[in-house]
Amino acid sequence: MKETKATILYVDDEANNLLTFKANFRRFYEVYTAESAEEGRKLLQDKKFSIIITDQRMPAITGVQFLESIIKEFPDPIRILITGYSDLEVVIEAINKGQIYRYVMKPFNVDELKAVLDNAHEVYSLREENKELMKIALKANEQLEFMLRQRLISLDNSDANL
Repeated sequence: MKETKATILYVDDEANNLLTFKANFRRFYEVYTAESAEEGRKLLQDKKFSIIITDQRMPAITGVQFLESIIKEFPDPIRILITGYSDLEVVIEAINKGQIYRYVMKPFNVDELKAVLDNAHEVYSLREENKELMKIALKANEQLEFMLRQRLISLDNSDANL
């Protein structure tokens, strides 16, 4: 499978956080930002993302609520929750409802977050590769079953001729 840049969506209501993130990571990844969950959803409709990062505390909807609301339509991206507040209940809710991969504290360390993003992209890439391999295996299995049926039919016909 060819190596591609991670495509990241970062949703945060604070424009400065989005600018800081983009400034630090645009060299390594394809970065898209949204200042609201609604704006994030619109971007999700137009682009395939490998990683979604969202701030927990936003005005209209929490990060966990946003991640939970997009799981059915967009199950594949790796989810990361970022927040300036440590709250064990939020972490548990994020894991259980938002299916997050990691929980990151603000202010983030650029090198540590880059390692988290690289690992998340590797997990995403392996999952995508696994899906492709499963498709190939299923197709090969269908072809083998067809060949087996053909062989059984030809054996039945040769037995009938005896």
